[in-house]
Amino acid sequence: MKRIEHIGIAVADLQAAERIFSDVLGESPFKREHVASEGVDVSFFQTGESKVELLASTSPEGPIGQHIAKRGEGLHHLAFFVDDIRGEIDRLTGLGYRVISGPKEGADNKEIAFLHPGDTNRVLVELCAERG
Repeated sequence: MKRIEHIGIAVADLQAAERIFSDVLGESPFKREHVASEGVDVSFFQTGESKVELLASTSPEGPIGQHIAKRGEGLHHLAFFVDDIRGEIDRLTGLGYRVISGPKEGADNKEIAFLHPGDTNRVLVELCAERG
């Protein structure tokens, strides 16, 4: 693991959340992106070496829509940057951790995978690496 790549925050209203985090961070988002495969619109803020990723569902049936319906808005996942996502998956599954999704294409030109939160103190952990 190289660093915290981003913190993912589930939000119901992307524009309202962008206003809040622009105020809090003193910066505007640097990128907005639609990830059709995940059914989300995302907005990114740079904070030093790491980012804050706001995730708004485009459908109540999508993973973020279901998360908000069940748990409300707030922290969704913690993402760590890795050089070799498949190598990290092999290492972690060898230690007994379960991968629940991925590797697959994610936002911000990343390849992503998620670990089961039951294995990581109820925190959804995302691994991400640069695509290509």
